[in-house]
Amino acid sequence: MAVGARTTLRGRAAEQAALDALLADAAVGRSGVLVVRGEPGIGKTALLEYADQRARDTHGTAVVAATGIETEAEIPFASLHLLLHPVLDRVDSLPAPQAAALKAAFGTGPGSTDDQLMVGLAVLSLLAELASDAPLLCLVDDAHWLDHASARALLFAARRLQAESIALVLGARPGFDPAGLPELRLTGLDADSSAQLLADRSPRLGPPLRRRVLAESAGNPLALLELARTGDAYGPEPLPLPRRIQEAYGARIAELPADARTALLVAAAEDGGDLDAILRALTELGAGHDALGEAERAGLVRVDAGRVRFVHPLMRGAVFRADSYEARLAAHRALAAVLRGQPDRRAWHLAAAATGPDEEAAAALEQAAGRAQERHGHAGTAAALERSAALTADPAPRARRLAAAAQAAADAGQTARAKSLAEAAARDITDPRTRARLQALRARTAFDDGDPGTAHDLLLGAADTVTCTAAESTGETRVAAGMMLVDAARNAWQLGDTDRLRAAADRLATLRLRPEDGLDPAVAAVTGAAVFLEAGPATALPALRTLVADGRRNASGAPALRINAAFVAGLVGDFDAGREISAAVAADCRARGDLGWLPLAHLTLAASELYLGRFRDAEATAVEGLQVAADTGQPNRAGYLQGMLAWILAVRGDQSRSAQLAARCHDHFDATGIANSLAWAEWALALGDLGQGRFAEALDRLDATRSGPVRRQIQSVYFAPDRIEAASRLALPADAPLAEFTEWADASGLAWADAVLHRCRALLEPDWATAHDLFGAAVRLHAESGRPWEAARTRLLFGERLRRERHKTDARLHLSAALDTFERLGATPWADRARAELRAAGATAPRTARATDTLARLSPQELQIVRLAATGMTNRDIAAQLFLSPKTIGYHLYRAFPKLNVSSRAQLAGLDLTD
Repeated sequence: MAVGARTTLRGRAAEQAALDALLADAAVGRSGVLVVRGEPGIGKTALLEYADQRARDTHGTAVVAATGIETEAEIPFASLHLLLHPVLDRVDSLPAPQAAALKAAFGTGPGSTDDQLMVGLAVLSLLAELASDAPLLCLVDDAHWLDHASARALLFAARRLQAESIALVLGARPGFDPAGLPELRLTGLDADSSAQLLADRSPRLGPPLRRRVLAESAGNPLALLELARTGDAYGPEPLPLPRRIQEAYGARIAELPADARTALLVAAAEDGGDLDAILRALTELGAGHDALGEAERAGLVRVDAGRVRFVHPLMRGAVFRADSYEARLAAHRALAAVLRGQPDRRAWHLAAAATGPDEEAAAALEQAAGRAQERHGHAGTAAALERSAALTADPAPRARRLAAAAQAAADAGQTARAKSLAEAAARDITDPRTRARLQALRARTAFDDGDPGTAHDLLLGAADTVTCTAAESTGETRVAAGMMLVDAARNAWQLGDTDRLRAAADRLATLRLRPEDGLDPAVAAVTGAAVFLEAGPATALPALRTLVADGRRNASGAPALRINAAFVAGLVGDFDAGREISAAVAADCRARGDLGWLPLAHLTLAASELYLGRFRDAEATAVEGLQVAADTGQPNRAGYLQGMLAWILAVRGDQSRSAQLAARCHDHFDATGIANSLAWAEWALALGDLGQGRFAEALDRLDATRSGPVRRQIQSVYFAPDRIEAASRLALPADAPLAEFTEWADASGLAWADAVLHRCRALLEPDWATAHDLFGAAVRLHAESGRPWEAARTRLLFGERLRRERHKTDARLHLSAALDTFERLGATPWADRARAELRAAGATAPRTARATDTLARLSPQELQIVRLAATGMTNRDIAAQLFLSPKTIGYHLYRAFPKLNVSSRAQLAGLDLTD
């Protein structure tokens, strides 16, 4: 982005103030992002140039800048390379995995990861490294033309900017997705500002034309300036913007000599602005040596630092409109001829010059797609293959290219595009295995679209296709079909659909998988889940426990199989194993840069931490998981994580925020039919009612789940004790939930489950002596089970019963212990109840400042960082693990130290930082 001459911006005082505030924040160590959005000609570039000038003149801020290029929008990482090219000498200062990922993206090193988001982390680290010298302004104009890979990496970095002294400003048209970043939306100038701008730039304009220009420009600054030049060259009918501006440009183009118009056409075709390529192409076309100079003197292009830039992007469209189709084809052919040393750009020019099927262009694009795939530029790969297929006459290679394009589009997260390409490929596919892979791909897009039922059915069909068409069963076909059926079963479980789950399990049984296929654990999980739903836990849990033990031992297995074991640990109630397995998978994913698996690892880890009563850990894990789920385009994982956060907020008494997250889970269920997030949401809302003493509402809500898909989720077992407590408060029977939890607890053989079961029976027991013994047994069992939340709830209920039975001294013992735990966990409604019961039992219970309350002052992210720092990790190491910048880590430690009453990292090792 070139910085123009200093001009006064009319009518943009508020927008300038917003940019000034962003720069001022960067100057004192705070980072910020702003997406300046508006229609063409509205003044986005002028505001970015204002920020550039202010940064250089006022704040002593360094600047890196780039502009999205329409013709390079399908070349992976092209825009990012343009932005970072001046500072690539500092790449080797980054952590090795990040440096390798960035080099692979730019084609200067071998591929190191198949996850583009590691490139985003590298971008964050590199920008932070630059900002360690001085505050940094990063400007990206025409962001709507960023290639997909560059945009994804930049937005990943943008969402993580906190305390690096970086200001990031993106200019974009309305169609650009800001991904939740702060926006500055530009509208037209007001009447006074429009008049002032017109007077500044066209002081000799006559009153009639001035009035017409002001009326037709609608406050668009570019329209004001361009229509003033040619406003009387058109009839009375107004034209819509931006076409009106292009018409104005067209009139100026028409006044140029033929060679100058040719120069403009070649520059429009080579929108990257490569001066050398443009000049050589002009020679190829026989244009005069000063053709480009004439266009520059006419004020239509700028030539600077080896680049040719139009004065405005709309000029490019005007140039194409002004010339013939044949002339445009000739320009692309000339550029293809001079770009033999740049095969990717040459391939796209060959394609643009094609008028029908053209195997030379199609093959060149397929080769370009291969190079894009090597750099993990999935969107660019898909675009090149799609265009290659369009230029292919032979049905077989056309279908092959379309199928590959569909896979690449799915890898890029472009679900609708992948679905369309897969359907187009299927029409010409004759090979059964390829057709099966396409079915599996369509299943993947169906799941991403929120239709796990269709995904399940497609996967079953794909597995049948693979096995039925194979001449003989091979390891490859068995494993391919087996993985499809395991995925199908996972979809069925999320729906709570017993029939679909059984169908997947039955087909797995007929595959005759062998131990060497490596799928035994996954098959056991599917079979066990089906048995769990059909025959109950007594039959299913023994086999499932074996699977968890295997997952715990297999610390180097595939992430999918280990996460599967962590999920099963949640079914059998072995939350320590679930936490151990999930944490190991998450650590491995971080080390490899495999961010795609992280949301699922965070999901099972957060659930284990929640069930163990480690609420702060669960919150930190879920919050980070949500961020990575957003980065990786996994909304179904996000729904589950939001449900857990709603549950934690309910325990803390934050009913408003809990209800907001629960509402999102309900929306997610309505859109997808996936029941696990709905189960968390219903449980969270009922728990909120229970904590506030709204027992009838809690019972009604939980009872209502028994008629829907939630009844087949494991949460239904785990909230059965809450149904029992609500019913006992209302003196109502609770036979059904008691029977459900008894069956599961007996089958689990776990001390914590037995403890909760004793509590449930005590609540329903009218005889005081029997109830006393049951409560006492529950307390003893809790002592060996390590679940503080459940133990505290048991002691609260025991203390309440003791007080009612006039055993106030014993009541105070249990109530005090419960209060201590609730305060440590931040379970405010339950702490309030315990405090009220203590007062009723004759004791005072002021809120005391315990050491553990100190942790409550830390945000989830601060707690994560402090714990890692306490192990001796450096800021750089912590930043790489948490996908943040080292400077942000330092900022959070700076904020955390006073809260912990320490002044150095060395003191952290002596603190008790457990939840």
